[in-house]
Amino acid sequence: MPFLRSAGAVTELYLGTEGVELDESNPENRFGPGWIASVDELLDQVAAEPLTPLVITATGKFFTNGLDTDHIATSPKGLPAYLDSVHALYRKVLTLPVPTVAAINGHAFGAGAMFALCADHRIMRTGRGFWSLPEAALGMPFPLGMSSLIRTRLDDAVATEAMLTARRYTAEEALEKRIVEEIVDVDSLLERARAVAAERAPLAGPNLAEIKRNLRQPLIADLDIAYPRTVL
Repeated sequence: MPFLRSAGAVTELYLGTEGVELDESNPENRFGPGWIASVDELLDQVAAEPLTPLVITATGKFFTNGLDTDHIATSPKGLPAYLDSVHALYRKVLTLPVPTVAAINGHAFGAGAMFALCADHRIMRTGRGFWSLPEAALGMPFPLGMSSLIRTRLDDAVATEAMLTARRYTAEEALEKRIVEEIVDVDSLLERARAVAAERAPLAGPNLAEIKRNLRQPLIADLDIAYPRTVL
């Protein structure tokens, strides 16, 4: 399950299981209910003591491969509540009282790609891994909250292309499209993410959370709207 690690002046949230690159129970760091609950609890710990900035990363092939499609298939009636929990996780990252940096170590697809967008600053490794929103190719809609997140965090032309074509962006393409702010080789990924986070450390605290809430208020309002229970 996900875990926190202290790295000097920075806290790191790893989206996979400690010591295991490909966890047999969740090898792609998908948004299973237990995984969501674990990340949510860890973010609460970060918010409770807003002293150090947060780097969000993982190990191995995946940053996160998005929604747990097996869970959705076995619990279709629970889809609205499940999506609400995903939206709540986005909201929590978007309003943390500490600076946040996503260090995208591998594939970030669907809900996982959107999770990366919730960070204040994004750095993606070169050489391996795509950022992609495959929902159109999979016949899946974008709920209002997710659509608003993408529209808010990306340029309109990029959001339109990403949502309607399911294009897979390499690190170089993601930088060109301003999906991420920086790209580095994998050996420099965490070092650079820690440096960016540490530079912003003096800003951590309740005031930063208030600024984020006001800055992102329309988006947060959309994320707070419950997914329609009648959609099924």
